[in-house]
Amino acid sequence: MGKRSTQALLLVEDNPGDARLLREMLIPPGSRRMELAQTSCMSEAEKYLGEHAVDVVLLDLGLPDAEGLEAVRRARAAAPQVPLVVLTSLDDESLAVQALQEGAQDYLVKGQVEACGLLRVLRYAVERQITEDAVLAEKERAQATLNCIGDAVICTDVSGNITFLNVVTEKMTGWLRQEAEGRRVTEVFRIVDATSCETIPVPTGIALGQNRTLQLPLNCILVRRDGVEIPIEGSIATIHDRQGKPTGAVFVCRDVSAARATSLQMSHSAEHDFLTGLPNRMLLNDRCTQAIVLARRHAKQAAVMFLDLDGFKHINDSLGHSVGDRLLQSVARRLVDCARASDTVSRQGGDEFIVLLSEMQHPEDAAIAAQRMLRAVAEPHSIGQHDLRVTASIGVSIYPDDGLDTETLIKNADTAMYQAKENGRQNYQYFKPAMNVRAVERQSIEQGLRRALERNEFALHYQPKVSFKTGAITGAEALLRWTHPTLGAVSPALFIPIAEDCGLILPIGNWVLRQACGQAQAWVDAGLPMATMAVNVSTKEFLEPHFLEGLFAILDETGLDPRLLQLELTERLLMKHSESAASILQTLRERGVEVAIDDFGTGYSSLSYLRKFSVDALKIDQSFVGQINTPGDDGCIVTAVISMARSLKLRVIAEGVETLEQATFLRSHDCDEAQGYYLSRPVPLEQFANLLRTGISVPSIGAQA
Repeated sequence: MGKRSTQALLLVEDNPGDARLLREMLIPPGSRRMELAQTSCMSEAEKYLGEHAVDVVLLDLGLPDAEGLEAVRRARAAAPQVPLVVLTSLDDESLAVQALQEGAQDYLVKGQVEACGLLRVLRYAVERQITEDAVLAEKERAQATLNCIGDAVICTDVSGNITFLNVVTEKMTGWLRQEAEGRRVTEVFRIVDATSCETIPVPTGIALGQNRTLQLPLNCILVRRDGVEIPIEGSIATIHDRQGKPTGAVFVCRDVSAARATSLQMSHSAEHDFLTGLPNRMLLNDRCTQAIVLARRHAKQAAVMFLDLDGFKHINDSLGHSVGDRLLQSVARRLVDCARASDTVSRQGGDEFIVLLSEMQHPEDAAIAAQRMLRAVAEPHSIGQHDLRVTASIGVSIYPDDGLDTETLIKNADTAMYQAKENGRQNYQYFKPAMNVRAVERQSIEQGLRRALERNEFALHYQPKVSFKTGAITGAEALLRWTHPTLGAVSPALFIPIAEDCGLILPIGNWVLRQACGQAQAWVDAGLPMATMAVNVSTKEFLEPHFLEGLFAILDETGLDPRLLQLELTERLLMKHSESAASILQTLRERGVEVAIDDFGTGYSSLSYLRKFSVDALKIDQSFVGQINTPGDDGCIVTAVISMARSLKLRVIAEGVETLEQATFLRSHDCDEAQGYYLSRPVPLEQFANLLRTGISVPSIGAQA
């Protein structure tokens, strides 16, 4: 059947002779171009159409269970998208015409049907159905687009009179379509310049004359019928007939109020911190540059203050980010209250703020502002059910003495801030050039630390602890050592605080714990008399949420008996985080891990606090041990610590024992163990293994004294 052959046809015919004749016409002998199915009643046809796909239905209007238009309606209901051709008798042509009105594509009169005509009718029926479906689909798409379009659409004739407008235009202008049709477009669609408020003519004439699409001028405002002004943007294009002659114009525009508001919001967001609403780094840099220009022009000064909160991370980690965010907002408000209208308070991210003081008369003005801000930040912050306390450390740089550009001033203020933290926090420091030397050294150490683990630059040395009663080695303290490839041996007193500040203490501490436990188990496996392995744990490690999980995983991995591990925690850590510490210590005690309080006597412990904690030993700080047998009362302090430990049934370990006199004093006052250079310096693992084999023989220690 031409380009569109019918593949599947359903013949609905109850007369066997007519059916046979039609079948021979449709499928000549030897032809396989068509699949023909036949039913003899309407109910069978309905069932077949429900189960099979067909391309065309050939329907007799005189069926036993459906005659005339009823048969047509039932066939259309069963397969509404399938083209239908009806068969009628010679005297039923009027009925056939009615069938066309009910949706049939064509009809054939029985007795007048020829093979060629039959195939042509069926082909045309299919093609007409395809065309109708396409036209209907296009019409529905156009109608849906018109109903859903968010832009205003106005059509005019060549004279500029309105011929059509859509619903969006009605809402935007306040004119109904019936009112607007026939009116001049400039009357219904009045636009003005947003800056000058002068009327802008709708350029329909220009679009028609130049036969091209034109854009509306920028910054247009539509004045609604009720006087409300709406920012818009749009374009005008020419409408042509089949010969290409202009017949009118179509004007499409949109309300850009939301877009412009969003643009303004995005511009604000690009320059302001999302949490506090303060200027961000980009806006601060711009204002700092302006302040430098003004200070230079008026022969004045400007200051950059770099402020970092002390103790914020602990609050953020323990109480949650929501509380931390509200605390940052509270700090931001207080800093703004402390600043002048001409100053800029900026949040750089995290808990870092920068304050720009413009056009200062004297450098001392920055000190006054810094003191005011330190006091304001330190006041309690009421956040929900919490009264939170944080302090701040501030670094100050002055233009032009400490830098001639924004980047240098901020960098130097940051350097001074670190100096303020090293000086005890909750204070401010002016930048000094010598700080840069320390900053460079610190940066070099931090960079080196970040690669030290992967380069295997760390090692552990072990310092023995010895019993005063037996003289035997009771254990070892694992001490971290670092050999930098260019700096050589770096003091732990230098690199440990830096590791804590930059967060590297967690992976480093994990490495130390694994190495120490593994080495202790190796000595046990070798049959050496290993008692306990002591490992120092920093505050950040101890408060890390998965501390216990990681610790017990290392014990399982290395096979070390938990009773052979002793964790050394500072007195300050336990006192400052007493609630969370008590729970962790109880878990350690239940699993057999020993705990010693390190540097005891330097903090602010009380007897009631010590009773609260599950600990096994106290380590007397070496500063007290070093003053034994010298003028003062430190010998009394050592005696008091030993006595208190005895009352709590705790072992006492004296660290930093360097002389015979100190060892003699400690032994005479029933101190349990000693550790220090008098007995042995920290040594590499091979030397410590030898000490375990041979023991330590020194005067005033154990039976060998």
